[in-house]
Amino acid sequence: MADTYDLIVLGSGPGGYVAAIRAAQLGLKVAIVERESLGGICLNWGCIPTKALLRTSEIYHYMTHASAYGLTVEKPGFDLPAVVKRSRGVAGQLNAGVKGLMKKNKITVVEGFGTLTGKGGLRVEKDGKTTDLSAKNIIVATGARARELPFAKADGERIWTYRHAMTPKTMPTKLLVIGSGAIGVEFASFYSDLGAEVTIVEMLDRILPVEDHEVSEFMAKALTKQGMRILSKAGVESLAATGSGVTAKIKLADGTIEEGSYSHAIVAVGIVPNTEAIGLEALGVKTTRGHIDTDAMGRTNVPGLWAIGDVTAPPWLAHKASHEGVIAAEAIAGKHPHAMDKRNIPGCTYSRPQVASVGLTEARAKEEGYSVKVGKFPFIGNGKAIALGEAEGFIKTVFDAKTGELLGAHMVGAEVTELIEGYTVAKQLETTEAELMETVFPHPTLSEMMHESVLSAYGRALHF
Repeated sequence: MADTYDLIVLGSGPGGYVAAIRAAQLGLKVAIVERESLGGICLNWGCIPTKALLRTSEIYHYMTHASAYGLTVEKPGFDLPAVVKRSRGVAGQLNAGVKGLMKKNKITVVEGFGTLTGKGGLRVEKDGKTTDLSAKNIIVATGARARELPFAKADGERIWTYRHAMTPKTMPTKLLVIGSGAIGVEFASFYSDLGAEVTIVEMLDRILPVEDHEVSEFMAKALTKQGMRILSKAGVESLAATGSGVTAKIKLADGTIEEGSYSHAIVAVGIVPNTEAIGLEALGVKTTRGHIDTDAMGRTNVPGLWAIGDVTAPPWLAHKASHEGVIAAEAIAGKHPHAMDKRNIPGCTYSRPQVASVGLTEARAKEEGYSVKVGKFPFIGNGKAIALGEAEGFIKTVFDAKTGELLGAHMVGAEVTELIEGYTVAKQLETTEAELMETVFPHPTLSEMMHESVLSAYGRALHF
């Protein structure tokens, strides 16, 4: 006899566990199935532990540049195992926190690999034992994993995915990073700040290709100034691990082949959805390039089956997954949630300097037919940025010239991942330039640059 619930959530990442909590808040009897660790990849092997690592490298950078602040630090150094231990400790603390949330909300946690067995049915296997569950509604939140190069599988020793890069056995001396999205650039920044010689290879014409062109150009210059080598319009033709490192053949932008040796390589070329062997094919669930198709509420084409997070369409971001989880849970509970506007989902890269954005880039806005007004304000014009010793970067805003609608905002510089939410709220509230201009920003803060960027779009910047 199957254990019966109102809702079963398959996967406990930031989409799954949030969906389970919201459903429980709405009075549903909920079970969540997890094959590995509560919190999923994001909490255990992604978003959170990487930020712990990046915090370490940021502090180390300040230590090695202490003289710029009038301070003296003798022979700064680091203990790599201790750095990794701190990161894993942060992940462990949050994993325990999710366990507590499940208990608090009376959510049944079932450990094991879950497989859909038919409409409303799920079988969980662990250590040779099976448990059958049933529910009127099931949410698939199985997430995704790192995409590997077909000609060079990660071995955990010399060729790494992000997971290996978070728990290095040795410190890279000469690191090849393949792919320049957020994951690639963050690890490049971390290891570069700890002293590794870093080369980034990107097939497209610029790094961080989803960002505004000006942001990408600024980041390329900033990372090059830090000592990194940036190879755009380039591709890795072959990659092979040796006893002492990695050899690579890279096709450069001019078509020539460069052969080089590295101590390690990180492959950061995208993700693969975890949709295999969970019973989707037998149910006839529609997918696109492996990702599950859903409507705005998270419904699949199969009644009673829902999907959220990285297993569905992009953007593949933890906060997008969490919001999808809330929407799906509320729809299942008979509420009437609003669909999410994906143009109001911010994106963040926690490198040094940081990058953050929301909405349309200038180029995309023009492609869509908008007549735009664009404002920019540099960090060098902000008193707080200068006082912090972080005077490199800028904030850019894009407005519809006809209506004043904020179409997009793009930032590069210190702490912009914290600032971007101001523009995200403004977009969600459909704020125009008039309200933003009339908003009082505190002084002295980095946030004043947001105000100045808006003023700049209309020829009214006060401090630059």
